[in-house]
Amino acid sequence: MIEGQKGWVSNLHRALEVRVAQLLGKQPHIWRDPKLKGNDHFADTLVERLSRVAILVTVVSPRYVKSDWARKELDAFWHAAETQGGVRFHDKLRVFKVLKTPVPFEKHPLELQTLLGYEFFKVDPEAGRVREMDEIFGPEAQRDFWLKLDDLAHDICNLLEMLEAPAEQPFSQPTGQGVYLAETTSDLREQRETLRRDLQQHGHVVFPTRPLPSVASEVRAAVAQDLEKCQLAVMLVGKNHSYVPEGGMESLMEIQNQLTIEREKSGKFSRLLWIPPALQVEDERQIKFIDRLRHDPNLTEGSDLLEAFLEDLRTAICDKLKRPPLPPSAPVPVVQVPAPQSGGGSHPIIYAIHDQRDTDAASAWVDHLYNDFEVLPSVFEGDEAEIREYNDENLRNCDGVLIFYGSTNEMWVRRRIREVQKASGYGRTKPAPLVGIVVAPPRTPEKERFRTHDAMVLAQLDGFSADLLQQFIAGLKH
Repeated sequence: MIEGQKGWVSNLHRALEVRVAQLLGKQPHIWRDPKLKGNDHFADTLVERLSRVAILVTVVSPRYVKSDWARKELDAFWHAAETQGGVRFHDKLRVFKVLKTPVPFEKHPLELQTLLGYEFFKVDPEAGRVREMDEIFGPEAQRDFWLKLDDLAHDICNLLEMLEAPAEQPFSQPTGQGVYLAETTSDLREQRETLRRDLQQHGHVVFPTRPLPSVASEVRAAVAQDLEKCQLAVMLVGKNHSYVPEGGMESLMEIQNQLTIEREKSGKFSRLLWIPPALQVEDERQIKFIDRLRHDPNLTEGSDLLEAFLEDLRTAICDKLKRPPLPPSAPVPVVQVPAPQSGGGSHPIIYAIHDQRDTDAASAWVDHLYNDFEVLPSVFEGDEAEIREYNDENLRNCDGVLIFYGSTNEMWVRRRIREVQKASGYGRTKPAPLVGIVVAPPRTPEKERFRTHDAMVLAQLDGFSADLLQQFIAGLKH
């Protein structure tokens, strides 16, 4: 809307006309004021025209926030909207904020500071350089432009359809659940936008719906308020350390994580934490934070920590939203298994956990244990939800867990240990199971150094040994 940005804004204008028309099924009337120079007479005809505008799209740039004309245009639309029922329709604001380039938040017009906005630029996390979503920067930037524009067009169309609905027609609330998609660092912004788009397209309401405050106490209040409306929280943990809000001691990510833990205790709520696989972190503060997430059960209480590809996270989110969590007052039903009895009673139950690649290699240990125990093997075929329920049920009912450390890595093993530690969250009422780690071939330096206080380590790097397994068997029979 600023003359010096005529080319880019013109492209945005044309693209919006095309996409909104496709989504609405009719041609929209998108008008753009070409006179935002700051030295023209703000004519009464412009005020009258703005009074007939349903939605205002502002293109915020360094020149926009300095323009007197832009300020008058925003004021005129705001005043006209207030006299016609309000600038807010239900929970939607009739103003959309497009960010062509980064502009310090405090310089945005006050009315726009509550809007999240649509960022048509990317910041290189390594070099700190800003790349606008413009075809002059190549095919990838052009693709990103159309993806972001599609988000903007969908949201505009949704609001237009609401505004055009007959007054007697009741407003239909979104059919999906509330999801708190935690604010994250710039290195994971693209992944967060992908998840937000997926969730909204499936009818879910994604929070936060507005920028978080900059003061720590206000951040806590805003996040807690949003979490009350949600049934699921998803946190993306990247290589950068998030900022510390004013007046606080903890980073934004730490604050959000702690508040989701507190929210989970009130029931009907699930948490998912995600760390990209093979993440390389150099910031010491972030290294410590991720290390605590991996090893401190208090920080991952009531949650699943995934270190997998983004597609795996999307699958996990779908599974959580299809299977709403039960309130604390209604725990998952527990199948009562008779306690092991000495002298020929029921067999103790061992849950053998291994990777699919190790099915054949683990069979020697499984076959040996089956002589004295009921051994429940890992399964890999079938519906994902059924496999997850099978895993949860085994963790509720088993007396021992044997984790096979063969073709996998140490991180995989430690994730399995954490799953066992969280078994009480699946409705387990029995004492904690005995956990053993079979450190099996092939021999690697990582395996030779493996230590843990959370399980019995059974080093069998030279292959199956019944003698070395006796310590674990004795512990189960004790």
